[in-house]
Amino acid sequence: MAEAMIEFQSVTKQYQSGQAAVDQLSMSIDKGSITVFVGPSGCGKTTSLRMINRMVEPTSGTITVGGKDVTSVVAADLRRSMGYVMQSSGLMPHRSVLDNIATVPRLNGVSKAEARKRAEELLDVVGLASALGKRYPSQLSGGQQQRVGVARALAADPPVLLMDEPFSAVDPVVRDELQQELLRLQRDLAKTIVFVTHDIDEATVLGDKVAVFAVGGKLAQYATPEEILRAPANDFVASFVGRDRGFRHLAFTASDGVAVHPVTTVARDASAAADGHWRLVVDEDSRPLGWTGPGTGRDLIPGGSLFRAGDTLRRALDSALSSPSGLGVVVDNDGKAAGVVKAAEVLGLIESARQVRRGNL
Repeated sequence: MAEAMIEFQSVTKQYQSGQAAVDQLSMSIDKGSITVFVGPSGCGKTTSLRMINRMVEPTSGTITVGGKDVTSVVAADLRRSMGYVMQSSGLMPHRSVLDNIATVPRLNGVSKAEARKRAEELLDVVGLASALGKRYPSQLSGGQQQRVGVARALAADPPVLLMDEPFSAVDPVVRDELQQELLRLQRDLAKTIVFVTHDIDEATVLGDKVAVFAVGGKLAQYATPEEILRAPANDFVASFVGRDRGFRHLAFTASDGVAVHPVTTVARDASAAADGHWRLVVDEDSRPLGWTGPGTGRDLIPGGSLFRAGDTLRRALDSALSSPSGLGVVVDNDGKAAGVVKAAEVLGLIESARQVRRGNL
């Protein structure tokens, strides 16, 4: 059984209007996991997050972190013991990137030289070039600013990282990159992360467990993403997750039965074949570069997403549907082309999986 890092015990937050922002919240957050709070506006998810580090004080109930009641710790000390990332990155505009990252270590008494050294290390950890350390926030893109915000939150090596809609202000492509970067970081660092979002897709991508909040601050369901997609606890959760939850569920369905077919490969400078068939263009190490097909001459057509054995049915379908040839490219662990999957066959497996699920409901 997983060890709990954060515990909510009958926690309520009620404002002077008498309306409860959070209503009798009880839940246990596992150590070293990503727990996502998701729900519509006004459901209490951000209030719940901010009660963990006492940016908001609960009206009643108890919150413990590492077994210690948070109200027994001086609020400023509690906040410095946790990382915090917000939607707008919250960087200080008059300080360089390195000095922004070094803020909390400096507040904790670490020497300036040591804090800056730690900041330089963290630039690499979050995927930023060292040269960016001397820049100011206004000289960075939105995605870069958010990476700096994550680096700053990690600077004091906190066991708990609180993230309040950190990726919602960036465009979808950058958002996907940041999500994948967070998952990579978590594999390496194993922090206890509490992440707030209003986006159910983001919740199911990131969360080891997902807490769905309903309006009025009530916890509607707390489970793994797969369970929430497969078996919503009530009509509210089903409605919030959406009618396409069956497709989202494919992200957790193994692709063991997908047939991998051989594919003809050619070098980068090859011309399109006269027979009108699609051919996969690869580099000298057999890594896919794109496609050449009917009427394309020597033009290289981008090949869409890639699929690896062991990936999910959704990945298999994405690779086939995003490919100009209708064939999803399969690669091995070294990134070398290993064959292709066909959209029609993947859709057939998806339908079979749906029939099995319907029979189990």
